[in-house]
Amino acid sequence: MKIAVIGASGNAGSRITAELARRGHSVSAIARHPEKIAGQAGVTPIKGDLTDQAGIVGLLTGHDVAISSVHFLDSDPVKLIAAAKEAKVGRYLVVGGAGSLEVAPGVLLVTTPGFPVAYKAEAEKGGVFLDLLRQEKELNWTFLSPSALFLAGERTGKFRLGTDQLLTAEDGKSSISFEDFAVALADEIERPAHNRKRFTVGY
Repeated sequence: MKIAVIGASGNAGSRITAELARRGHSVSAIARHPEKIAGQAGVTPIKGDLTDQAGIVGLLTGHDVAISSVHFLDSDPVKLIAAAKEAKVGRYLVVGGAGSLEVAPGVLLVTTPGFPVAYKAEAEKGGVFLDLLRQEKELNWTFLSPSALFLAGERTGKFRLGTDQLLTAEDGKSSISFEDFAVALADEIERPAHNRKRFTVGY
């Protein structure tokens, strides 16, 4: 498939780009600083400005799938959603956050006392993005939330999938590596199972 990754030089975006390329997809790796994107077969680094909606439309047009892997506080979800719609991409996937996941019925992780203050604004903006997508009638979207700890690690290919509840392992830890998150996202692109839904991945 022809896939555009917005934010391809970031922690998650770089792993997603590499995973898709390794599976033989053609990837347009969009970043503010495309020179930071590692050279690899099937990947075309492209300079993009998130504040330029018309420019993003041009970069996304002609792609089967668009992936948004950008910090919520650095972007405008309204503009990104509008750009994906105008570009007429077949699917739009968003690298979400864990803050909007439930830790108990009706209780979001971001509202719990132990949630790090430094990440609260970002997490809340991610929740706004998800709410906007849930109101969307035209776009075929998917929002993939990581577990609470989202870190560099190994590509094991072994993880669990969930829906709107935070996944925790037997030791009480909630985590996923950038590498395995990329596997889960690429699997979803190749075998769609969560159209117009949010899902989550964890160990």
